[in-house]
Amino acid sequence: MSQTPFSIRARLLLFCLAVPLLGGCGGPDKDKDKGPVPPVEVLYNNGLDSLNSHSYTAANDQFNTLEQNYPFSSWAVNAQIMQAYSQYRQNKYTDAIATLDRFIQLHPVHRDIAYIYYLRALCYYEQIADIERDQKGTEQAMSALQEVVTRFPNSGYANDARLKIDLCRDHMAGKEMEIGRYYEKQHLYQAAIGRFQRVVDEYQTTNHVPEALARIVEVYLALGLRDEAKKTAAVLGYNDPGSDWYQETYEKLAALGDVSSSMPAPSKGSGGFFGRAWNAIF
Repeated sequence: MSQTPFSIRARLLLFCLAVPLLGGCGGPDKDKDKGPVPPVEVLYNNGLDSLNSHSYTAANDQFNTLEQNYPFSSWAVNAQIMQAYSQYRQNKYTDAIATLDRFIQLHPVHRDIAYIYYLRALCYYEQIADIERDQKGTEQAMSALQEVVTRFPNSGYANDARLKIDLCRDHMAGKEMEIGRYYEKQHLYQAAIGRFQRVVDEYQTTNHVPEALARIVEVYLALGLRDEAKKTAAVLGYNDPGSDWYQETYEKLAALGDVSSSMPAPSKGSGGFFGRAWNAIF
């Protein structure tokens, strides 16, 4: 999955400017083996330097040390954000989510709270599995991304979240198609139709709909339900007359002498939008 489109350099500058040039209320603890903890500003700047050099483990250690030893300082809040980002860049998504959830609980009206929710959503998004695996992670990503859209609808984060939600929906539709194709091969036709129909009903804007309709036609023909097959083919032809799936479907029905008057001839290079036809034909 893609990385956040927002510049880390810009965010680092924002955090640097936002931190007052004052020491915090907390004091450094001393470790007998490691010696005194460096001053708060040294830890923070070391963390920033590590981030800029892509040394994310070192950055995480610096920000964690800062937060642990100067919990009441004005630097600690930003350090927590940077620590979460460091964990995200290390692919330690569970740790990053825990850090971000804690931040949201402690600082619900922070000036960068939109970014916090967005980064949290990215942590779920980056864990989306391929369609051959369980899609619980995709559902969690969609939920987290939708929360960004709902809470911060006019932000740049929301715009990117909407795009990623569409990708998640396409991913979910792909999973339904995989299961449906398996059922069809096993001649579990009712189960197959249920999966393909779900793609048609719930994922209308994805690119899986033409195949789903074509597969439904295949199953109806296997069951001997030619009238239902022709109706479904007409929907596919009305919306995607130029698709390979309609070309193949049309040829199958033509070979059987079952091309109906509501089925347009295949037309390469043209297409349509599925949603306007289903209710009209059925």
